[in-house]
Amino acid sequence: MRATVRHEMTEGVTAYEEKPREQWLFDYPAQVALTCTQIWWTTEVGIAFARLEEGYENAMKEYYKKQVIQLNTLITMLIGQLSKGDRQKIMTICTIDVHARDVVAKMIAQKVDSAQAFIWLSQLRHRWADEEKHCFANICDAQFLYSYEYLGNTPRLVITPLTDRWEHLVGGLIPSPAHFPGPSRMNREQQYPKSEGANNSMFIGVNFQQA
Repeated sequence: MRATVRHEMTEGVTAYEEKPREQWLFDYPAQVALTCTQIWWTTEVGIAFARLEEGYENAMKEYYKKQVIQLNTLITMLIGQLSKGDRQKIMTICTIDVHARDVVAKMIAQKVDSAQAFIWLSQLRHRWADEEKHCFANICDAQFLYSYEYLGNTPRLVITPLTDRWEHLVGGLIPSPAHFPGPSRMNREQQYPKSEGANNSMFIGVNFQQA
């Protein structure tokens, strides 16, 4: 099953630019479509940063406009006729898209012009390594190999500043996401392994008011 998920992800990443995203996402399972969307978000933000460094001042603003158009397109699709599975898939992508849009908007507001800025490095950034044919997730100075466990077509929680702090904490504490021991006890704890392609989760007691 993991080999199948990885194969589909390889195909999905490669085919992403071959057709409009709202058509492309119907060609792949929900898990693959979501992860490839996150991979391309990282890629396209990186391209925007590169253009900023070349002196194109509106690069990030133009990418933000593209994000808004993509999100509005998915919202329009949700109003129409969809199968139950496709509706769940698009709703989940919309949830992640909203956070991705908000991150870019925040970087624009703060006039961030470098990919080395903490506001960007502190995000959970999926990337595809062509040579290894693997998906990796980076946050701050941590890097995780995607586990490729089959997760099905499941919803994701809305990402907030609070859940962002959880990801920063877990990203700094966990040496590898391949094995998350223990039972699930908090909703957000269930989401973090999903981002890394893992079903299991871990429990860490955290008082976020003091974190």
